Amino acid sequence: MTPGSWFHETRAPAGWRRVPMAILRLLSWFYAIGAAIHRAWYVRGPGRPTRLPCKVVSVGNLVVGGSGKTPTVAWIAANLRRRGHRVAIASRGYGGRAGDGVHVVSDGRHVLGRFEDSGDEPMWLAARAPGVPVVVGRRRDRVGYHAVAAFDTHILVLDDGFQHHRLARDLDLVAFHGGAGLGNGAVLPRGPLRERVRALRAADAILVVDGPLPESDAAALAEAAPGVPWFSVERPPTRIRVLSGSSGAPAHELAGRRVGMLTGIARPAALRSTLAALGADVVAERTFPDHHVYTASDVAGLAGEAPLWVTTEKDAGKIPPAWVGEADVRVLVLGTEVDEGEAFLDWIEARLRARPQGRDASIA
Repeated sequence: MTPGSWFHETRAPAGWRRVPMAILRLLSWFYAIGAAIHRAWYVRGPGRPTRLPCKVVSVGNLVVGGSGKTPTVAWIAANLRRRGHRVAIASRGYGGRAGDGVHVVSDGRHVLGRFEDSGDEPMWLAARAPGVPVVVGRRRDRVGYHAVAAFDTHILVLDDGFQHHRLARDLDLVAFHGGAGLGNGAVLPRGPLRERVRALRAADAILVVDGPLPESDAAALAEAAPGVPWFSVERPPTRIRVLSGSSGAPAHELAGRRVGMLTGIARPAALRSTLAALGADVVAERTFPDHHVYTASDVAGLAGEAPLWVTTEKDAGKIPPAWVGEADVRVLVLGTEVDEGEAFLDWIEARLRARPQGRDASIA
């Protein structure tokens, strides 16, 4: 099966494929049971999640791959800071080589980390949430204590925390990408779900990014989490900048251009769709796995395949301009817009005030 069919296929397999699919279904059943036991251990069992001396807002997901949660984390953190709160971002730093310690990627004034050590997403967060410290570590409880001690953090925004039961959260926001939805609705490894949909009973809100969701998926989420509010997030393309700097042009200038697509993200189809919507003609592609660490050979010979190449902000930080030679490589910049964003922020603040835990005087 291709990745696309693995994600979306729901038909019963035929012929020889029935055996491996039966094995996948069995493994999926064990995975779902394990995930449920892990959640119950901390929520209703003897597990004791760590309660930090600050408020914790988690933006997580139920589906593997890109759901738009990281741009949403940056938007929430930056706008809570704009409202006067002391905010920090905690990330696991997937793909980095930092090890088990706690590492400061940004102190809110200077970017201190490298993507090789911290991973690509924390570096992107540091760039998109200026003034907000970004701290990385596999143990988010330790990361949180460090953020409180080093930066007097009152609100910790947790990137990818819905399954991180070791740390207690005050708000659990769960993001879904509209184009991906629930995929085939099956749990790993048969499908893309990290847990069964019923886990959404623990969510405080559902965020639909670049929606709408397919009707059947929207109905499944509504049934799993009745009464939970929904918020809409859009990521419109705003401009294309040169790889080596910040100068650029409006994104609509890609209309009618023959372009190559260079990316290592979870859903390259999303970039392909965005380029098509802008009117670009994608004539070449070089796609790599999510969190790919580029080498010079990955971008060799680009100029001979397409007159203009487009990559993402997440990829751009891992491609030194000297590597691309004479190729014209541009970075597609996406904005983040939350529908009724001020009302969304009001809702977050109100929910945090209603939770007595933590020491944040500005929220109490």
